[in-house]
Amino acid sequence: MTDRELVQGIIHHDQAAFKELVETNQQLVIRTCYSLVHELEDARDLAQEVFIEILKSASSFRGNAKLSSWIYRIAINKSLNHLKRSRRREALALFSLQDHQHRINGEEMVDQNSYSEVDQTMEEKELKQALHTAINRLPVNQKIAFTLHNYEELPYKEIAEVMDLSVSSVESLIHRAKQNLQKRLRYFYHVNLK
Repeated sequence: MTDRELVQGIIHHDQAAFKELVETNQQLVIRTCYSLVHELEDARDLAQEVFIEILKSASSFRGNAKLSSWIYRIAINKSLNHLKRSRRREALALFSLQDHQHRINGEEMVDQNSYSEVDQTMEEKELKQALHTAINRLPVNQKIAFTLHNYEELPYKEIAEVMDLSVSSVESLIHRAKQNLQKRLRYFYHVNLK
């Protein structure tokens, strides 16, 4: 089926069309979500949300871009919304933990080691975490362009389509993302190279 036929089938509640869409794009959606949220279970949950969104909004697909570009855009938006919610929850949890520490300060000794992160024994794991953290701290458009180019291996032209930008803007975003990552990871590499 062509993109337009798939979308028309979904609009008309054709289960075969929806099944084909999911089978064709499921791994793409999971990979895209995972490259932004870095948790496989979250990526799988987000993939389900993406396909539900596609069911709900199939009639809004204009057909100006490829269907895969539209799906990428939905996956990116769902992932970014998930990250925003996660950051809010983390901030609330941290506030709650600090409040709890203040209440028990003086009643019992707080074991600071129990709150520290577990030591990473493998340098690869540390590097991967440092990279994910650095990527998560990039400005949103740089993060999206960098992720689509480096994890999804999309060409600049398709990234431009997904992000609704010019190719030169995408090139600039990716270049700035690489520069920012180099700055943020310089210390990590310096420490680990010794």
